[in-house]
Amino acid sequence: MTVEELSKILGLDIVAGRNGLNRQVENGYCGDLLSDVMGNAPSGCIWLTIQSHQNIVAVAMLREMAAIVIAGGFGPDKETKEKADQEGIPLLAWSDSAYDLAGKIYNLGVGGEKNNKG
Repeated sequence: MTVEELSKILGLDIVAGRNGLNRQVENGYCGDLLSDVMGNAPSGCIWLTIQSHQNIVAVAMLREMAAIVIAGGFGPDKETKEKADQEGIPLLAWSDSAYDLAGKIYNLGVGGEKNNKG
């Protein structure tokens, strides 16, 4: 499923990075601690977070993510939107909790990467 298809099904607001909407969503990841996300988020994921600063775009590029969703009614600033547009990283917004959105995404068949730790 593409980022655009997922955003239409779930009613996610596209706030930046429209030229990356054709990226394939392969799995999902939730997290707000950037060091955790940098070390553990799988490539091709849709990342759910409440972080909204420019660094999220850099992390998404580093991990080759499909898209970022800022949940909880938080929104990105102008600089973050500009960076997402420049890099072609879709930046989406969701007004409710990341927990609820993760469940909806999972129910659409987008699973999380298996955790092989311990």
